[in-house]
Amino acid sequence: MATTLPPLFADWFASRGWSPRRHQLEMIAAAEAGSHTLLVAPTGGGKTLAGFLPSLIDLAERGPRPEHGPGSGVHTLYVSPLKALTTDVERNLMTPIREIGLNIHVESRTGDTKQSKKQRQREFPPDILLTTPEQLALFCAWEGARAWFADLKCVVIDEVHAIWSGKRGDLLNLGLGRLQSFAPTMRRVALSATVDDPAMIAGWLVPALPSPATGEGVVIVRGDPGAPPVIDVLVSEGRVPWAGHTGQHAMPEVYDAIRRSGMTLIFVNTRWQAEFVFQQLWAINEDNLPIALHHGSLATEQRRKVEAAMARGDIRAVVCTSTLDLGIDWGDVDLVIQLAAPKGASRLVQRIGRANHRLDEPSRALMVPASRFEMLECQAAREAVAANAFDWEPHHVGTLDTLAQHVMGVACSEGFDVGELHEEVTACAPYRDLPREVFEEVIDLVATGGYSLRTYDRFARIVRDRQGRWRVRTAQMAQRHRMNVGTIVAAATLNVRVGSRRGGKLTVAGRKVGQAEEHYFEQMAPGDTFVFAGQVWAYQGIVGTDVIVTAAQDKEPKIPSWGGSKFPMSTSLADRVRVLIQDRDHWRVLPPDVQEWLELQEARSVIPQADALLVETFQRGSRHYLIAYPFEGGLAHNTLCMLLTRRLDRLGVGPLGFVCTDYALAVWSIRPMDDLDLEALFQPDMLGDDLEAWLDESFVMKRTFRNCALIAGLIERRQPGAEKTGRQVTFSTDLIYDVLRRHQPDHLLLRTARADAAKGFMDVARVGQLLTRIQGHIRHARLERASPFSVPVLVQVGRERVGGDAADMILEDSAEALIAEVMNDDAPEAAA
Repeated sequence: MATTLPPLFADWFASRGWSPRRHQLEMIAAAEAGSHTLLVAPTGGGKTLAGFLPSLIDLAERGPRPEHGPGSGVHTLYVSPLKALTTDVERNLMTPIREIGLNIHVESRTGDTKQSKKQRQREFPPDILLTTPEQLALFCAWEGARAWFADLKCVVIDEVHAIWSGKRGDLLNLGLGRLQSFAPTMRRVALSATVDDPAMIAGWLVPALPSPATGEGVVIVRGDPGAPPVIDVLVSEGRVPWAGHTGQHAMPEVYDAIRRSGMTLIFVNTRWQAEFVFQQLWAINEDNLPIALHHGSLATEQRRKVEAAMARGDIRAVVCTSTLDLGIDWGDVDLVIQLAAPKGASRLVQRIGRANHRLDEPSRALMVPASRFEMLECQAAREAVAANAFDWEPHHVGTLDTLAQHVMGVACSEGFDVGELHEEVTACAPYRDLPREVFEEVIDLVATGGYSLRTYDRFARIVRDRQGRWRVRTAQMAQRHRMNVGTIVAAATLNVRVGSRRGGKLTVAGRKVGQAEEHYFEQMAPGDTFVFAGQVWAYQGIVGTDVIVTAAQDKEPKIPSWGGSKFPMSTSLADRVRVLIQDRDHWRVLPPDVQEWLELQEARSVIPQADALLVETFQRGSRHYLIAYPFEGGLAHNTLCMLLTRRLDRLGVGPLGFVCTDYALAVWSIRPMDDLDLEALFQPDMLGDDLEAWLDESFVMKRTFRNCALIAGLIERRQPGAEKTGRQVTFSTDLIYDVLRRHQPDHLLLRTARADAAKGFMDVARVGQLLTRIQGHIRHARLERASPFSVPVLVQVGRERVGGDAADMILEDSAEALIAEVMNDDAPEAAA
């Protein structure tokens, strides 16, 4: 077990005035023992260098590298969830290689890599290759992949917490299993700064464990915690708004914080918020500070320009989404601002870690709550970070559409025997309990499309050869598979391009600005204006997969509603919020106006216990309202409302509609709901027949089936020389969905889509946990008027009908009216 660095590396550390950290030496010792390793260490602690040190030491001691044959292949494969992170790591890794004078060849390979460079890499592999999970899936579909990876000694997976528990993690783990079959002695190394349960990640990492939950067989290395971050909460002019979600009220103070600091990252949770905040800051940018915008819908070139300017220190502030969450070193970031609630302690820690990449000095962060419920969430998140309590990870079982994609890739590479591949797949943690018969059902999906589709030749993608091994049917099918690998299925998008309209004819005349969701533009008429990429554009029309726009700086824009859904509040953070609300002594850490709000709620209604559900009923105007406060996040609340309204309809209550926030839900009806049997209404059995009936009627199933069909390869969006539009893909998958529902309702992809809908779009597991938790603990408050807690959700009722600035004006006006109503001293107390 090595306890010191080799002299060559020790001298380099000393030349920089460094001493190796304990966890870096432990990583070297684990490598010498041949162990798989999980390193959990805070940002700024040399985590990435620790992952690479064993490989650098091994390569430095290797001697001259042969050009061909044994020892000439890739030594270490680095896998990152972000393309930009591979570029950043390549730059940082070259520093010790260059300064020590090592003869080590490092290259990256992502979707942006030029084809000529990819071809050269196949002929002359680098020592260390930096790539993404999607490129690994492509490697597994190569002819000759087994020989190309025969010399592989180590795979390093960075930011593993961001990838392991979803379909992308399933595909990565299957790829690791494939590499392990190519290079049986290969070590697996995973790195993360934010892991709540290291044993669970370790169980995912290691191959063929009899008991994956224990993490046995993986050395878990923990870094020293470093200096705790300094997290402040901005209370604008001493007050926190009752309702809202944009943080617009605090923009002058946010701008002042930017002006007083060095480089600042302003994190928001959606692309819509990013565009909105960017516009608001530019409107008050009196000092003409260089403020930039960065989110996933912007063109790659524009994002790269912003990243390069950050690295040079040419930018004072960047408004960004999760695209800058992970461990990229963007230069000297001085301050991180989280605008609106973070939705999870792990996400907050990850974002704070972008500031001050030095372990022994604290990072500075500023949270800006947009409403009083968000103030509670920000305080709960702040306390979770102080306690080093990260968000819990749910148990994950490998998905079958992802497995189908992997099976097709193996068939494209070298063919397979069913028994051998089943053994390889069940050595991968997400698929350890996969029965042979289900695996053969996946094979049949790839070979025929399933019982109801086997008469269609297009779905027959693999065939048996004379030796009984399954292989890809044609070279063209192999090519199409390689063009469509990956599990990230974004909403159907169109390219936004600068062009012109002359005499009714649309032409592309300029650059690509970015991408935005197709459904948004279908609602526009020529001449409509909108904000995108920080500018105002006029919509002119659609040509193929391009939206043609022209500049329209002098017109009033429509802020677009595209941008993806908000993150749901994590389960562990929701628990902390409920505990904070019930603990009256804890209120003292909150701003005075928020304390008064809680006291007014206690006087006019009820403060719920952490394990209970508060339900309020009252009449307002001609409507009767039922307001509940589960604090389980928007996805779970939306599902609960859909199921509640079905039950209320059967009871003859006549529900008219509902709205949800992350904290509460509101249902309104034409008849009173004061005398409802709430224990019966909130019974867990609503997740039985009511859920099944809703799924059968809902567009959610078609939406999730579309994604599953794309991932499994049943439908291919990209083909040589062409790409299907979102509408074409949806039309194709809807046809298949209808056929399968009629003729094979137990089809593998229908089952997969149902499971995905329950987990992703509806958060059924969380609803089930809620309904179980509150049995016998429902507190009903019959009110004469709206309560203080109800204001934020009630103002959404009017806002849902309109978009853009009008929506925020309606929210502000209705909030003022509701607050005046709630503050009326004549309001009676609740009747329990």
